[in-house]
Amino acid sequence: MPDGGLIITVREKKWRDALPKYRLLSKRAAGSVLDLKRTEVSLVLANDDFVHQLNKQYRGKDKPTNVLSFPSPAEYQEMDIWLAGDIVVSLETLEREALEQGKSLEAHFTHLLIHGCLHLKGYDHILDEEAEEMEALEIDLMKKLGYDNPYQQREE
Repeated sequence: MPDGGLIITVREKKWRDALPKYRLLSKRAAGSVLDLKRTEVSLVLANDDFVHQLNKQYRGKDKPTNVLSFPSPAEYQEMDIWLAGDIVVSLETLEREALEQGKSLEAHFTHLLIHGCLHLKGYDHILDEEAEEMEALEIDLMKKLGYDNPYQQREE
């Protein structure tokens, strides 16, 4: 596997122009959360239409979103290689949010992938306590990768 335990599928060709270093960024971000030598994760780089369909089908939300995570069932976690699950990121939502939040596309993509990988590991943000724990991990991992706190809006 050329990217370690990371399988990348590009469903939206515009990803290649928008974020030419998507492979390197994906490996760094996913590798900051998961041991890619012993973990397999599928990353799908998609568009709003594809993510909208998945969000509607699996979450009952009739709109696109930035990132979706689909953890594998527990029985896949007892193998030598942990099949963690799938992450899907929408380019249009990523671009729109990065612009609105004054962030680089690279930084926002890295954050969303870290966020998705944490979901695969069982982290969630439904309850305030869980959200605080997950956000603290995201902030720490982003800092280790050389990025600003993703939850701080830039001052204009």
